[in-house]
Amino acid sequence: MAFDVVAGAGSLLSGTGVRFPHRWTSAGVSVDTEFTGGHLLHLAAAGCVLNDLYREADRLGIELAGVRVTATGGFDTTTWASTGITYSVELDSAATAEELDRLLAVVDDVAEIPRALRAGPPVRRAP
Repeated sequence: MAFDVVAGAGSLLSGTGVRFPHRWTSAGVSVDTEFTGGHLLHLAAAGCVLNDLYREADRLGIELAGVRVTATGGFDTTTWASTGITYSVELDSAATAEELDRLLAVVDDVAEIPRALRAGPPVRRAP
């Protein structure tokens, strides 16, 4: 079973799902997903990438009309360990392909949640 999530903003905002305010876009962000732990984990990665695309595009002087990030992954049903998360990005921009490739590479490097997940932080219940 895949745990798919889609986060969209700007011209790639979804007409369905839940809408959240967003500092980088006036109409907010749409989120299309189910509400399970697996979906929320993947949403954290997708949401972080979406935010960082806007932040880094602003820093690089790239205008984004819209962003859509889809994240998916699964879990080993015996241990419920994640089998990994894969995300894809759709961008609506007049920027060149080279500029957008650079933006995607920068975001893949700096996005905080994907970086934290790659590092495998400990998770503990507080006493």
